[in-house]
Amino acid sequence: MATTSAPEPASSSSLSITVETNPSAARLSELGIQSWPKWGCPPGKYMLRFDAEETCYLVRGKVKVYAKGSSEFVEFGAGDLVTIPQGLSCTWDVSVAIDKHYKFAASSSS
Repeated sequence: MATTSAPEPASSSSLSITVETNPSAARLSELGIQSWPKWGCPPGKYMLRFDAEETCYLVRGKVKVYAKGSSEFVEFGAGDLVTIPQGLSCTWDVSVAIDKHYKFAASSSS
C-alpha cells in the first residue's frame, strides 16, 4: 500500500510560516485583500502570539520572524503574502516599518 505525504517544513516545529512571494493581482483580488483591515508598526522588536491563523499581505516593510526559543527565522517583506499558523509565539524584528492587510481565519463562516 503506497502512501503520499506533503513535504515536511524545514523547521522541526510543526508551526511553520508560509510565504508566497509576489502573488498575482488576480490572486490578491480573489482573496479580497483590499477589503481586509490594515495594521502597521515602526521598526523595532515585537513579541507576538497568534491565537488564530493569520493571512497577511505586506504593502511595505521588512521583517524577520523568530519562533519563540529558536534562532531560526523567516524573512519577508513588501509584496509577500504570508500565512502565520495558529498557536505561534514569535518575535517580529522589524527593520523597515510594516504596513499590511490582514485576515484571521474564522472558526465558523458568517
